[in-house]
Amino acid sequence: MGFPGLRFVAPHWFLLLPALAAAGWYWRGLRLERPLRAACLLLAVIMLAEPRVRLQGDGLDLWVLVDQSESGWDDLAPRLQEMETILEKSRGVDDRIIHVDFADESQPRGALVRSGAAATEYAGRRSATRLASAISHVLGLMPADRAARILAITDGYSTEPLDRIADKLLAKGVALDVRLPPRREVDDFAVAAFRAPRRVQAREGLLAEVVVRGRDATVPLEILRDGKPIGTQQVEIRAGVGRVRFTDRLAAAGAHRYTVRIDPDGDAIKGNNAAEQWVEVQGGGRIVLVTASTDPPLATALRDQGLEVEVVSDLAAVHVGLLSGAEGVILDNVPAYKLDPGFVKGLEFFVTAQGGGLAMIGGKFSFAAGGWFGSAVGPLLPVSMELKQEHRKLAVAMAIVMDRSGSMSMTAPGTTQTKMALADEGAARAIELLGDNDMVVLIPVDSAAHPLSETPVAVGPNRAKLVAAARSVQSTGGGIFCYTGLAEAWAKLEKTRVGQRHVILFADAADAEEPGEYKALLDEMVKAKCTVSVIGLGAETDGDAEFLKDIAKRGGGRIFFNADAKELPALFEMETATIARSAFIEEPVGLKGTPGWAEIAAAPMDWLPQVDGYNLTYIKPSAAQAAVSADEYAAPLVAFWRRGTGRVATVAFPLGGEYSQLTRDWDGYGGFVQSLARWLAGPPLPPGVGMQARVEGTRVRLDLVYDDSWAERVAADPPELTVSRGPGGAATKLSWERLAPGHFTAGLDAADVDYVRGAVRLGESALAVGPLNVTANPEWAFDRTRLEELRAVSGRSGGVERVDLSDVWRAPRPVAWRGLRRWLLPLLVLLVLLEALATQVGWAWPRPAPTPIPA
Repeated sequence: MGFPGLRFVAPHWFLLLPALAAAGWYWRGLRLERPLRAACLLLAVIMLAEPRVRLQGDGLDLWVLVDQSESGWDDLAPRLQEMETILEKSRGVDDRIIHVDFADESQPRGALVRSGAAATEYAGRRSATRLASAISHVLGLMPADRAARILAITDGYSTEPLDRIADKLLAKGVALDVRLPPRREVDDFAVAAFRAPRRVQAREGLLAEVVVRGRDATVPLEILRDGKPIGTQQVEIRAGVGRVRFTDRLAAAGAHRYTVRIDPDGDAIKGNNAAEQWVEVQGGGRIVLVTASTDPPLATALRDQGLEVEVVSDLAAVHVGLLSGAEGVILDNVPAYKLDPGFVKGLEFFVTAQGGGLAMIGGKFSFAAGGWFGSAVGPLLPVSMELKQEHRKLAVAMAIVMDRSGSMSMTAPGTTQTKMALADEGAARAIELLGDNDMVVLIPVDSAAHPLSETPVAVGPNRAKLVAAARSVQSTGGGIFCYTGLAEAWAKLEKTRVGQRHVILFADAADAEEPGEYKALLDEMVKAKCTVSVIGLGAETDGDAEFLKDIAKRGGGRIFFNADAKELPALFEMETATIARSAFIEEPVGLKGTPGWAEIAAAPMDWLPQVDGYNLTYIKPSAAQAAVSADEYAAPLVAFWRRGTGRVATVAFPLGGEYSQLTRDWDGYGGFVQSLARWLAGPPLPPGVGMQARVEGTRVRLDLVYDDSWAERVAADPPELTVSRGPGGAATKLSWERLAPGHFTAGLDAADVDYVRGAVRLGESALAVGPLNVTANPEWAFDRTRLEELRAVSGRSGGVERVDLSDVWRAPRPVAWRGLRRWLLPLLVLLVLLEALATQVGWAWPRPAPTPIPA
């Protein structure tokens, strides 16, 4: 029952109205004819009938999700224009179409523009089909006052599960229709399987098998370990299948990523030509020493004390697999920007969840001077690295050259913000880190430079305005002309007379145009003591990455590459702190020990009287210090604390190389580094408990097994399972399933992540596992179960698989209704109170005077 725009869910309650009228007529004492009393009863009956008002008009919003992924685009592209034309011509006057392109990320049509591309070209990464994320994205964009429906034009092979999407669609009242294109029959070679053991012992032979499918042919196969080629073979394909085996032997513990890939002639689909698997090499507990020195005295001292040390001096070879099986990691005067971002971000999980130890050793490339401020390691350290304003000696003039090309308008994966907004936030944070006496100029660049001021502006009195200006830069299309931006930056800084001049160039590593005479320009800038660093959005393999590397090298600065736009603010902070908020004291300073050393080692330490130099840092609240400087700063020279299940320490003075002579001559050097390393490693885990890991399809299965000696401890303090997905993935807890006494199990889907790392907390100790990965790229797996899952979700939501797209406009249109009870209830309460007041004071509704009857 209802009226246009209004309906009642329970109209039978209106039968009370004649009954109430009869009761009022029969029992006059109820005085139901009083207006307020009658209004209260009428409103109560209306509320019982549950009135609802219509929220939506007659038009339909059709949200068209267009699959732009690598695996589906070739099948969709030839028909896409025709399908979109059919939808446009068959829609009604009040209907609307909103196109949303998606692959690894989603964005409304027209917002993604690369230099030289049309406004409809998708510029996002195409390496995944994140259909569930795209559906969630558009559900969040839908206005409440419009009926809506989703049409997914896709090959149907989502790389992420859809199990929770149906509930979201039902809750929103939105149906999901699907249009699947017919697949073309093509000549395809594929790595069908890559089988290798997930775990081997050190120096144990590793046997792996590769299965290749395709037409009968001989196909070349390349084998890589940690990204470096280690061999090639020829695969003979007969009756559609070819198999080869290879062996390898590793002496060092840790985890290594094996990759196999084929490159056959005439292959139509390249995406399924490779497979990867991590293999863990087990060994005794070891300390991983990351250092730029080829013969570090720290390694010699640790080995002399009987500790197993793995020295990694090739910084480009550092990867997250080094953390597997390690008891501790020592960063010996190495800059953050020269290490793999996955390794740097992985240290947080290694310490807090997996129970590893971490130490940072001082030097001119360590702490803030090495770009560690703003990194994932910063919060782990017991010291803060940014130089306090009152301790700064030189002012800085900085130019921030910002890419505002069309690609920056794209939404960053995993956020609701555009890449431009994140870059703006990075520039704003850089300004916030600058001192009052520093100067800055912002220069947004596309095909021309658009400086926001004529000269560098003093930060102190203008900080708020500068921050607001940085956060207001918008993407306007086109590409970024790097030479134009650098030339404008130098024109602004050239005549500025301050202690230090620096340029931060932010550019898209896949779209940095116009080299121009950049070499001559950079030579001129460097001779005038102006440095240039580059933040490249993308990967080192992108088309313009080498150009950006050369700019940073010639400019005497640093180069950062990161494909994750969410990290842009941290990169800007890191670079600014390196330039403006770091200090290395280059003169000998006295050292004073503190009672805090007793928490690291029982034996007292006979400290050296002086160190040659140190990184100026500040102790954090709750952290402890074992030694401090004897100068006016009283800075922490040795500091430490616990983080999660792990331990972290800092040594602010160098233990090798420049500014370390006094330290290396110290008789207590060996005992000091031994005590520090053993404290980092922590106590050994008692026997009787272990972790088993396996990969079944796209699911990672983790099993915890323990014997009777652990039963009482597990009952008193249940083990906690935490996992991290991919580089820097946030730690999330998983629930256990108890299979039997002494056996717990848990699983998770890993189809859409590079790898998974896990940790089980057992009291104050931890068991670590991983990295573990799905061997084949799900984007090219063409798993039929994903198709069936999509059809099931569509049917459950009220959608269908569309053949004639024009039929979508004739489908039943959802109508949204909103209940009115919450608004009527306060009105009813008010009327009841007024009626009660009228009864108490004897107020009566005025009646019209009777009309006199003429005589």
